Amino acid sequence: MSESTVPTGKNAAGAATSPVASVTDPPSLLVVAHGSRDPRAGETVERLAGAAAETLRVRHRVANVDVTGPTVAEALDELPGPVVAVPAFLSSGYHVRTDLPAQLAAHGRAEVTVSEPLGPAEELVGVMVRGLDRIGWCPGDPVVFAAAGSADPGALADVRGMAAALGARVHPRGEPLRPTYVTSAEPRTSAVCAAGGYGPRTFVAPYLLAPGLFHQWLSELPSAGVAAPLGEDREVARLVVRRYRAALARLPWRGR
Repeated sequence: MSESTVPTGKNAAGAATSPVASVTDPPSLLVVAHGSRDPRAGETVERLAGAAAETLRVRHRVANVDVTGPTVAEALDELPGPVVAVPAFLSSGYHVRTDLPAQLAAHGRAEVTVSEPLGPAEELVGVMVRGLDRIGWCPGDPVVFAAAGSADPGALADVRGMAAALGARVHPRGEPLRPTYVTSAEPRTSAVCAAGGYGPRTFVAPYLLAPGLFHQWLSELPSAGVAAPLGEDREVARLVVRRYRAALARLPWRGR
């Protein structure tokens, strides 16, 4: 029977058990994203997960918490043994703190360790700077920091921290950037850009992981240029690897 078709069972207590795996196998990697109807988003996350799994030499699957499948439960049913779940989110908002834990609990799989989300992270600041460089940004050019938006105070705090960190790299005086949001929070990126941004050579730095509707909206706003989503940079796959390895400290398995 192939790896992807090995079913989970139930133990004596009725909890879900994993597909059969060798006791020497390292934990599998489960990369959990939001989900999007834009196929490019799924392709980006799968590419990140595949690159990380190749480095780690582990089995992997991708799951989504919303919008599209595969669901967390479906992905877990295809992964043997212990699992490290890496949330492919850029802040610790609702989906990371509430939605994902609830879906894991509903599945009943006990041997899952959840890592820190991909963001916030200092590595992502470098990714954003490189993204600006690729579209012609020059030191001194103003930058609009554009995040997805959230009603979660913790997520907004994470975004403010990342905007401050990017400002230290790109603002002429190293001052924090004021974050803007595509939706769900103020100020809206659309309003800032429609008002002329911060001058004729204003560039947009998206704090978005993958292509999709939000990045498309940003690309249609008046600006000197919009950087690519962060997931197109290979450093993000390396960040998945680091999140996985850090999570291993919370597992009894110590072989990697």
